[in-house]
Amino acid sequence: MAYTHFKDNFWNSDPTGTVGYDVIIQHLNDGRRTCKEVEEFMKARASIEDKYAKDLLGLSRKVFGLNEMNTLKRSLDMFKLQIEHVGQTHLQLAQNMRDEAKKLEDFRERQKDAKKKVRQRLWNQGTFILWSKKAYEQKCRDKEEADQNVNRNANNTRNIEKLHSKALQAKQNADEADRVYFQNVTSLAKIRNEWLNEHGNACEVFEAQAKERINTLRNTVWTHVNQLSQQCVTSDELYEEVRKSLDQCDIKEDIEYFIHLRRTGDKPPAPVLYENFYSSDRNPNAGQFSKSPLPINR
Repeated sequence: MAYTHFKDNFWNSDPTGTVGYDVIIQHLNDGRRTCKEVEEFMKARASIEDKYAKDLLGLSRKVFGLNEMNTLKRSLDMFKLQIEHVGQTHLQLAQNMRDEAKKLEDFRERQKDAKKKVRQRLWNQGTFILWSKKAYEQKCRDKEEADQNVNRNANNTRNIEKLHSKALQAKQNADEADRVYFQNVTSLAKIRNEWLNEHGNACEVFEAQAKERINTLRNTVWTHVNQLSQQCVTSDELYEEVRKSLDQCDIKEDIEYFIHLRRTGDKPPAPVLYENFYSSDRNPNAGQFSKSPLPINR
């Protein structure tokens, strides 16, 4: 199937008509509107990422785990550190999104300027003959009206000379308008090929703009999705550091570390012995009782 182009499908039988041109311009305007909508979406998405990043950074500064020690403390510290790093990557992601939105905005403005230049050139080529034709027809109507006034007032000797003068002037004006109109038609025949090329070139410019817009929007969304995917990969790499740290968290080692750091002794207290008040050790006059450990069944 042959590839179709703007220049083969947007002509108009009226040489001064702009139907085909107007259809293309409407399409380009709709495309620019889509660019604007995607641009605003990217900016809004960047704002969400920015807020999320700042919330993560604030969360990473919250204090917890100060009373822990050794491998578990290192794992908790690593957890907070990587959350901070994730927040930083989301800040960068937000900036990247704003950069992409700015590129789309610049592209949209460039297309707008290019479209204006083509529109002015095309309009000047196709409208001048219509103006001269309308002027010619009006001058002819003025001449006919002046001739009719002369005929209606043929017996009015007071005004006949004045009417003849007006009729003569109207004829001269009509002849001049006829000359200009004929000259313009002749000139148009000479520049017709140039005008056809001009319209064809305009269609090619507009088609190139449409292709560039589709490609730009496609690449913008593609880049945006890649940024989100890369963010997931980067976040997973950072969280992997937490997993590695947790893998090194050794319950037995932490228990032994705590014991070594805070141990108070390895011998239990001696048993408490029962001491009879009347024992010989306490009372020399009552030696019939002896010491015995607690508890004692009595």
